[in-house]
Amino acid sequence: MGDGEHTGDAGPQAGAPPPLDETIRQVGDAGREALGATADSLRALRALLSADIAMARSAMGRALAWTGVAVVFGASAWLLATAAAVALMQRLGLSWLSALSIAALFNIGVCALAAWRTARFFDYMGLHATRRQLSRMGLFQEDDEDEPAPAPQPSQAPPPASPEAPR
Repeated sequence: MGDGEHTGDAGPQAGAPPPLDETIRQVGDAGREALGATADSLRALRALLSADIAMARSAMGRALAWTGVAVVFGASAWLLATAAAVALMQRLGLSWLSALSIAALFNIGVCALAAWRTARFFDYMGLHATRRQLSRMGLFQEDDEDEPAPAPQPSQAPPPASPEAPR
């Protein structure tokens, strides 16, 4: 024995092993607990998928509605608003070119707004929360677009300013 070691330092002696039937019962209980935890995890994943699909369904309806707005303003607004606005601007003394340009810019702005709103709602159809959970479980491998890209490391510190340089 080395310095500071004494007989009995290892702690109390382990008792006799439990009976075989008790050990089998403990293993069975642990297996049932593991199965219950697995079932709970699958229920939670099913609820998450259901919520993700419901959100995607809602986003699809909204995206289709905004697409309808874009189509209506892209086609009928060009015909109706352009004709009225060009006639009014022509009456106020603007040239044909400037009157048509102003009407075109207005319609392009409305179409751009509708396209932007449509793109925002299509992003909700990506099932991002479900993909993250499946990736954590190792069942789904994809580049995670939700995670921010790592910032690039600076290669060098900027050179020190010379005393003659203006500040």
